[in-house]
Order: sequence, then C-alpha cells, then structure tokens
Amino acid sequence: MISKSRLQILANYCAAAAEAMGFTMMRTAYSTFVKETEDFSCQLMTPQGLTFASPVTTGATWYTGLDYGPVIAMIDDYRPGDVYAVNDPYSGFVATHTPDVHVWMPVFRDGRLVCFVGNHVHNTDMGGAVPASLSRTLTEVQQEGIRFPPIRIMRDGVLDERLVEMIELNVRSPVQNRGDLGAQLACLSTGERKVQEIIDRFGIDDFMAGSQQLLDYAESQARQIVQSIPDGRYEFSEFADEDSVDGVPCRINIAMTISGSDVDLDFTGSDPQVVSSLNMPTGGNVRHSLITVGLIYSLHTLRPDALLNAGTVRILTGTLPLGTIVNPVSPAAVGMRSLTSAVTQAAFFGLFSQAAPDRLPACPAGGSSLLNVRAVASDGRRIIASIGPVGGGAGGGPGADGQEGCGANSAFLKNTPVEINEAEVPIDIIRYGLVPDTGGAGRWRGGNAAVMEFRMRTPEAMVTARNRNRATLAAWGVLGGKAGANARFTRNPGSDTALELGNTDIVPCEPGDVIRSQGPAGGGYGHPFDRPVSEVLEDVESGFVSAEKARTAYGVAIREGRIDETETAALRADRAKIGGHFDYGPNRTAFEACWTRENYVAMTRIMEAVPINWRHFVKHRLFKAVSEDATTSTPQSILRAYGELQERFVDLPVIDDRQSDKRDAA
Repeated sequence: MISKSRLQILANYCAAAAEAMGFTMMRTAYSTFVKETEDFSCQLMTPQGLTFASPVTTGATWYTGLDYGPVIAMIDDYRPGDVYAVNDPYSGFVATHTPDVHVWMPVFRDGRLVCFVGNHVHNTDMGGAVPASLSRTLTEVQQEGIRFPPIRIMRDGVLDERLVEMIELNVRSPVQNRGDLGAQLACLSTGERKVQEIIDRFGIDDFMAGSQQLLDYAESQARQIVQSIPDGRYEFSEFADEDSVDGVPCRINIAMTISGSDVDLDFTGSDPQVVSSLNMPTGGNVRHSLITVGLIYSLHTLRPDALLNAGTVRILTGTLPLGTIVNPVSPAAVGMRSLTSAVTQAAFFGLFSQAAPDRLPACPAGGSSLLNVRAVASDGRRIIASIGPVGGGAGGGPGADGQEGCGANSAFLKNTPVEINEAEVPIDIIRYGLVPDTGGAGRWRGGNAAVMEFRMRTPEAMVTARNRNRATLAAWGVLGGKAGANARFTRNPGSDTALELGNTDIVPCEPGDVIRSQGPAGGGYGHPFDRPVSEVLEDVESGFVSAEKARTAYGVAIREGRIDETETAALRADRAKIGGHFDYGPNRTAFEACWTRENYVAMTRIMEAVPINWRHFVKHRLFKAVSEDATTSTPQSILRAYGELQERFVDLPVIDDRQSDKRDAA
C-alpha cells in the first residue's frame, strides 16, 4: 500500500494521462460529433477492466464508472500491440448502442499486464434503417446498424484492413468513420505512452497497487457522502413522454434505501421493455454506467471534490427486473437508450431532492435533442453530420439560478459553432439562442431553453432529432418552484404549412424548409414571490423574463423599466400556498390523477406474470381501457381489464384477483 500523499500524486498523474488521451481524440477526430460535440470517453483501467482514471474536462463525463471487465474477459490472448473493439450492445453490455464503438489496448511492462487503456466514440452513422442509425421508430437491434462482438482489430500494431473495409461498406460516411477510428487508435497510443511515463516515475508495483487504491479511495468518499444523508426508503418515478411512436408515457421507478453508507436500488415498477428503441441494455447490472450516472451526478453535487471512478458505485446493490426497460432481452432495440438514461437521471434527482432538499436543485431540463442532417452537397458529396445538441437550462437552487440553455446534466455535449455547421452542412442557421420565459419560476429560477432554427438548402435532405422528449411532461420544480416549459419541434414555423412535430425524430425536408428545435427548460426552486424584486427586474432587463411573466409568476409589476412598488406589494400579498414538494406541471399532474401509484402497482403485478414478448402489447391495452374511463380507474378495474384480455388471448396467464387483493392487504 502506498502512502496517501503518494497516492494523491499518482491520482494527479493518472488524471493528466486521461486528459491527454481526451485532447488527442479531439484534435485528431474527423466527425463534428467527436471533435466539437465531444461525445467520446477515455479510460485508464485495471487489468480487471475497472476505470480508475478518466477526463473531467473533455468528453462524456457519465463514463467515470465504466467497467470493461465483461468484454476483456471474452479475450484470452492479449499481446503487446493488440487492440480490440466492440459495438454490439448485447456482447458484454459495455457498448450500449451500435454507434458507440469501444476500443481497448493492453499495456505491458517487463512482460506484465499492468493495465488497459480504452476509449469510445459515438460514430455519427453506423448504417441501419435510418440516417445516423438511431430512431425511436426502430423495433429490433438489427435495424440499428452493423454490429460486431469483441474482436481484435490490430495485432502487433497492424490494423485489420478487412474488418475496417467491412465496416466502411455498411456506413453512410466511411471516410468519417475511418478518420474517427484513427483518432481512437491515436488516443490509445497516447494513453499507453503516458502510462509508461508514470511507471518510470512510480515503478510497476506502486502503479498497480495505486490503481486499486484509487478505487478504494473513491468508494470511501462515496460512503462518506451517503452517510450524511438520513437513512430511509425514498421512491420516485420519472417519465418519458412516449414509449414508442404515438405511444403512452414510459415510466422509470426507483425505490432507494439508504442504510448507513450502503445504497440499495430497486427498479421494480419500471415499465416493461418496449417495442421501440428506448430500452437500456444493462445485463441486469445495477452498477452499469447507464444506471449510475444520475447517482454519480447527485453525489458530485453533494461533494464536488470527491474522486469519481468505478469505486464510487461499489456502494450499490439492487434489482433490475429482467424484461423491463432497464434490463431488456435481445433483440430489443436500444438505440435511444440515452433518452431513457436521462429519464433515469431525473428519477435519481427526484430521490435525492427528497433525501437532501436543502442541498439539491430542481429538475434540469433533460430531453436535449441531438440534431443530425443527411444531405447531398452541390458537388454531389453525400453528407451525414451532427449539427449539435439543443437542450435547456439547469434546475434552479438552492442558492443559485439554473444556468441558461446549458444542457445541465447533458452539458458534457458541447455545442457546435454556427460557422462550422454552415461550412460543413448545406443549411443556413437563422436563429440560435435562448427562449425567454421558459425557465420554471422560483426563488431561484430554472434555466431557460435553447432554440435552433435553420433552413435546408438542398433536396433529398433528412433531419434526425435523437432524444426528443419533454414535449408533454415537464421538468419539475421543488419547494414552491414551478415546472419548466415543454420542448417544441416545428417545421416551417409561422407559415401556412407550419407543423408541430412533437417528439418525431425523423423529418424528410425539401429545399427551403425551416426546422425549429426548442429544448425544454429547468424547474424552479422555492416560492417565486420570495425572489427579490431587484433580481426579477434584472431578469427582465437581461431578457430572461418578460414583464408580463414578472407580473403573473413573480408578483412584480414593472412599468417603463421601473418597479411599481404599490402594485407589487398588492400582487405579492396574494401569495399562493406551496402544494407539496414537487410541481410537475399540468400534464403530469393530470396523468398521475389517472395513473396513480396504486394503479401502477397493479399493472406491475400483471407484467411480472405475463411473458416478456406480450408485455408492451398488454400495457398499451390496459392504458386504452383506463383512458376510456379514467374517472373510475382503480387497481381492480385494471385487473378486470386484464381479465378481459386474457379471455380473448389464451396465451396470457390467468391472474387471480383474490390473490392480488390479498397481496394488497399484506
């Protein structure tokens, strides 16, 4: 065991090595989505595959706890100069959708395997049924592009050109994909070189012992944070607007039990796996990166200086029921798992808001839409390119307003400069900025939404908008703060042919068509009437809040740029009472008046008995039955509706209402 001071120095060196890997990736990548948006990760990993160092200033920050162990274990012959790759979501559950190509390299010193270096990039396109490969319309993983299990792509430093040519044959922009693969290999080389330099300084034994101690140190800090939270059981549900095209809300339910420094997570009550691409391929591992990112963000908010790596999530035990949206069975489509992961993050934020309300903010916007354009340039080149994410603001408070249009928990995805978009893609950007009055009102205001509006210049174009969400169900406010505004997606706004697209994520376009994407906004924290009048006036002067909303939401009358103190005092005297911890906005409030927690318990019991391939169908039939008579929706009415289904379809199992009643009583 090395000393604490020496361990801290080693941690700094390892973090610097990971940062160097990240900068190599950014500077050598071909695609805008990697070099500008920075959807990539880099890791230093133990010989067992656990991440002990990753960048904190570049790339996708939710991969701090990534475990390559399952795919590393599928290979039994590692040599110096080897590089392996995987993108199949069901082969080891490291890659989580086909565009994410993960690569890793063993690092040897004096014949000993001392660690692995690895990285992934999100390729803009991996082939498949739609440009950019991903859409909620897809129903099977086979539609989402070329897949490969863990496979050697380099031996003795020589690239397997046949494999690369096979990939190029199946994608829409082979030059771009090859260029990004080259960046990945350069990133690995940087990592290997930096590790050798660290070993030169610390020696093999201290390096290998230190990498394990860094995992232990992160675990110890995570436990200290959890111990500062009251023991108890906390439960929260969060929803995606739709579980499929024109579908019904998709529920993530988490029951979190804190006992001392241990955290147990139970996802029972989450929706069954869906016949769309929202499924999250986790293999049932409750410490999976798709699951734990919301926990990591919450812990980091509670203690920003804590070390983050795979040791952080050792505090977890839990249950991800098989055949649910958080643990689907192949060949379920999984391309939009990032949308569902964002919903899961919001569920964690709801849990920790209850557990530590004076330390956690309101809900961030979520639902950041990742826009891609497929087009043909004037010289005949076929283009498939990301033009950046369009999201919303952070949640307000405690002690600060939410940042405007930043993406909040999605802020690791950087925006692409307008000049680069117009140079690389045949579009004209008309508007790119913030939308006033969208942030949830509160003592600390939610951050406003961002908006991007652009005009297509060529025929046969298509816009894909991955992760469209929050068009119906808003980001919630807390402790008197109000929910943020919903997202909007419009073709040809302000014209006779204007069309609201909701959560549509594939839009064919003609020359001259205008697309406007507006993100959702963050929720507010605390009663809006507690916001100082001077801060409301500053919001109006800054263009974040209109004078009308200052009056109606904050009780502040502003006339000709000045406060009308008499009218303001009268408005604020009529102070609404706080109606509970959360303000969900009108749409979710109305939805949960029908689909209560008790009704979801009844449906969950049905889903546990129904074969996996029937669950999505049965859920939709139950929703239809309840929506037709929402005023009398009860657990018993749901069971009766299922009984009628069972009589029609003999492959469905019989569920005894009396047994369910006994379970309710228990």
